[in-house]
Amino acid sequence: MSAEKKLKKVRDRRTVRVRSKISGTGKRPRLSVFRSSRYIYVQAIDDDRGVTIAEASVHSSELKNTCKTMKKVDAALEVGRLIARRLMAQDITEALYDRGPYLYHGRVKALADGARREGLKI
Repeated sequence: MSAEKKLKKVRDRRTVRVRSKISGTGKRPRLSVFRSSRYIYVQAIDDDRGVTIAEASVHSSELKNTCKTMKKVDAALEVGRLIARRLMAQDITEALYDRGPYLYHGRVKALADGARREGLKI
């Protein structure tokens, strides 16, 4: 088995394992993270209704110009702060963190730390 296939298999298993333990509600949505090589995205999902409550990324209008010059970890921190502000505006103070196939390290950790700094309980 090639190294790429092994990596995909490990990531798929990790995604299923993490996702099986987490289910978001309207009062406590699931923060689902997607990380590409350049950008980071997060969305708050109500799994009961199957809808996205809020989203944030480095492409968001509030961050678009400021994140261009930042390092990726710093940009992830700002994305975390933005999603927390958007959820707080909807009176949501708690969320579950779904890191997906990514290890809780670097940008994925910075996003969670940014949300916590704004007062969101994860």
